[in-house]
Amino acid sequence: MPHYQAWEEFTRAAEKLYLADPMKVRVVLKYRHCDGNLCIKVTDDVACLLYRTDQAQDVKKIEKFQSQLMRLMVAKESRSAAMETD
Repeated sequence: MPHYQAWEEFTRAAEKLYLADPMKVRVVLKYRHCDGNLCIKVTDDVACLLYRTDQAQDVKKIEKFQSQLMRLMVAKESRSAAMETD
């Protein structure tokens, strides 16, 4: 399981993983108060990408990334639903 140190590398790899097979990818966000660590994991059961941080400023980056993934998910769903109705 690769642990990414650089945020940009993690986001590129996670988006690439999502775009490869959107129906199998899931995102898990976990906060451990005792350690003060925030962990985001993106997996498709074959590959697992992990990014950990203890910096408060990274919370905004993670929130923005999750909203970007949600927009991709909604866009894919609306396109496939439109194709099924035609």
